[in-house]
Amino acid sequence: MTVDTRKLPTGFGRLWTAQTISSLGDGVSHAALPLLALTLTRDPMALAVVSAAGTLPWLLFGVLGGALVDRWDRRRTMWITDAARAALLAIPVAAAVLDVLSIPLLAAVAFLLGLGGLFFDTAATAYLPDLLHRDPALLERANSRLRGAQTAMAGFAGPPAGSALLALGRSLPLLADAVSFLLSALLVRTLPATPRPAPDGRESLLRQARAGAAYVFRDRLLLGLALRPAVGNVAFLAVETVLALFAHERLGIDTYGFGLLLTAEAAGGLLGAAIASSLGRRLGTGTALTCTAAVEGLAILGVAAAPNPYAAGLALAVCGAGMGATMVLAPSLRQAIVPAHLMGRVASTSRMLAMCAAPFGAFLGGWLATTYDIRTPLYAAAGLLLAMTAVTATMTSNRRVEAALRAAAPADDPHRAHHAAR
Repeated sequence: MTVDTRKLPTGFGRLWTAQTISSLGDGVSHAALPLLALTLTRDPMALAVVSAAGTLPWLLFGVLGGALVDRWDRRRTMWITDAARAALLAIPVAAAVLDVLSIPLLAAVAFLLGLGGLFFDTAATAYLPDLLHRDPALLERANSRLRGAQTAMAGFAGPPAGSALLALGRSLPLLADAVSFLLSALLVRTLPATPRPAPDGRESLLRQARAGAAYVFRDRLLLGLALRPAVGNVAFLAVETVLALFAHERLGIDTYGFGLLLTAEAAGGLLGAAIASSLGRRLGTGTALTCTAAVEGLAILGVAAAPNPYAAGLALAVCGAGMGATMVLAPSLRQAIVPAHLMGRVASTSRMLAMCAAPFGAFLGGWLATTYDIRTPLYAAAGLLLAMTAVTATMTSNRRVEAALRAAAPADDPHRAHHAAR
């Protein structure tokens, strides 16, 4: 097996640092927000509103946002968005200090942060293949490092820090996230410029957005890659909506313990991101994606049946490993095969399908927990994940992956040709 020893460009290091800092802040708020909401209400449906609000921008503006990113300078889009999110978080920080926090305010902030995330994530996804010249091997290495750092900070270090900061003061986790956005914006602004593909200026924004969406729906491989996170988000948001309540009521976990529970999932995610490329080489990218999807479903089933916090933590770690590998292999493949001028729209269409499914998952989780039992959303989520694995297995097969990489590889690029033939 040949090992690719080429170095990633210097600019990637700054991008990695920016996203690492921002992910630490996200991890802090990821643990703190549901716990903040729990201090205001114990109603599962009210908690579902907060969880769902952050995903609604993808439903309302997802494809149009991708079309705008394909028109705008991607580096500038990233740093302006992060600066705006830092300013936005001043509002809930002040509300916490003044003791006027409410569920509607948390939901509104989550919505606006989600809107910023739409533009930042789409621009970052489109920027990376330009920076790395669409090389599949470099994209996998870069995404592995980005995903590993994101998992380590957002899941491993951030949640315990968020729980600890919340114990010291309700405004502190939100303030930490604001600082992380500000530092990220400053770093992103120093990134090297990349060529910006310019769509036909004579076409309307809506027509360009439709072209990007059609490109995804016409291609079975891209559609399969998009359907997996869409169904997955229904399942994972159903779990996330009730996880804090489940941990408190059924596992006897306190505030600090909940942060550690999320850390177990992050530890698995680190392992998954680290071994993703190896799995792709040994099994083929398509087979590896099918295996990781099955692992996620079985792991959530294990969480639902867990008799104690230790079993639940182990199951979440296994689930995190499957998710970590998936989040390296799938985006790298998409970035390698999609033309540069469509990258923003294809990325946003794929993400929109995933994020549009998430509000349904959040409300499904709240409804199932209210109507039946707190474990019911977890069992339902496991069933959805396993059914999705069976349905999409042929859409993302090794044969389809290899054909797409061959079609996208320039004839004079030996690295891409080797990657397609492996």
